[in-house]
Amino acid sequence: MHQPAPPDSERASGKPPGALTPPLAADIRRVFEAQRATALRLRGSTLKGRLGKLDRLRASLVAHRKDILQAASIDLGRPAAETDLAELVPLLADLAEHRRRLRAWWRPRRVRSTALMLGTRAEVRREPRGRCLIIAPWNYPLVLTLGPLIAAVACGNTAILKTSELAPECSRVLAEIVREAFDESEVALFEGDGSVAEALLALPFDHVFFTGSPAIGTVVMTAAAKHLASVTLELGGKSPAIIDETADLALAVKTLAWTKFLNAGQTCIAPDHVYVHASVHERVLQLFTQRLDAWYGGAGALEARDFGRIVNERHALRLISLLEDARARGAEIPYGGGADAGRRFIAPTLLTHVPQDARIMQEEIFGPLLPLIPYRSLDEVIERINGAPKPLAMYVWTGNRRAAQRLIERTSAGGTCVNHAAAQFLHHNLPFGGVNHSGIGSYHGEWGIRAFSHERAVLETRVMVARIFFPPYGARVQRLSALLRRWLS
Repeated sequence: MHQPAPPDSERASGKPPGALTPPLAADIRRVFEAQRATALRLRGSTLKGRLGKLDRLRASLVAHRKDILQAASIDLGRPAAETDLAELVPLLADLAEHRRRLRAWWRPRRVRSTALMLGTRAEVRREPRGRCLIIAPWNYPLVLTLGPLIAAVACGNTAILKTSELAPECSRVLAEIVREAFDESEVALFEGDGSVAEALLALPFDHVFFTGSPAIGTVVMTAAAKHLASVTLELGGKSPAIIDETADLALAVKTLAWTKFLNAGQTCIAPDHVYVHASVHERVLQLFTQRLDAWYGGAGALEARDFGRIVNERHALRLISLLEDARARGAEIPYGGGADAGRRFIAPTLLTHVPQDARIMQEEIFGPLLPLIPYRSLDEVIERINGAPKPLAMYVWTGNRRAAQRLIERTSAGGTCVNHAAAQFLHHNLPFGGVNHSGIGSYHGEWGIRAFSHERAVLETRVMVARIFFPPYGARVQRLSALLRRWLS
């Protein structure tokens, strides 16, 4: 499937990205080598010391709140309330959760002895992975950079962060936060374009954590494989929503509209398109229209205070191209459709009668364009979902519990909400991640600890029972082997 242009391979309109210069390349190598000694030392770090570092990160984050809000407004035209709710609040909640539960997550776990391991004691211990690389995108630059970092630091790793050149103001503030909270020999941040990311990926990190498009995820995984580094890939895809005839239509539309048009649709877990039961399709369309009018002041929305902007002109032109292609193939646009690429504006837009071969049905939209697709049977929806790459999220709106379970059991997705949307990202007792095309591995809460640590098997022998099977393999060993086989059969 064709994907939108990846975050770290583009150039921000009007702002030349920082390319890899010889001094910067040397600085990257210097910091990477300095972090080697730190990573070895941190293997013996205490949980108290790690939590102290997270406290410093929290203090710096809170101190820079106004800078963060201003930077997000400049880079993404994002309202302050959205930045607070979508970035700062989840980060502060994550930090608080680590303070409460890190000791329990890190505690060695005793395991029962098996039949063949009598006389031994066994446990699973966690240990840091070592030097970690975190490559973050531009759409939620704070939470998608610092969220993985919280888990990395909690596990006792070092980290190098690569932020996106498409959100330069947010990147600048992030650099200040990191410098205040950490020494560069433990956590460092590098800005710049894709050439900087390539230079970092050429280094033998122990773990690579990437958030971005599936296309670049393939590049990252290939680079990591050269060093046999473990990876966590948080990708994207075309996440479907389903509204059936038994759903609370008003609540479904209100929730999906907020999730879709938050950050001007530039959200990896936003609903990409909505399957609507044919019997309620017109009513759902009417409710979406009313909701968008109420929130953004009409189909234009250009002056709407609570509606963001597209990250750059190139992305805006890509969305306009998707819209024009759909219209040319017979799609109707009952709401929205306005665009001004120069002002990075795409209006909240609803589409109907969209043919399956339209580009907007094949490519990840990643913008405020929402196709509404009527259906008559769940089998039809299940077939279409299973005919596409596995999505990062699926949202089911229904009053029929059996219908929800049927959709969950017969499809695959990174995460699923029933009668909600995007809440799986905020629930830190759940793993957040994709599957296959939409990602590899997960994080958040305890799953972040799993991502950034190695589970080490430790076995201690109390009584050496195994010595009765040592060579020579005479009749006694053969009799004992036969007894074991009968006992275990």
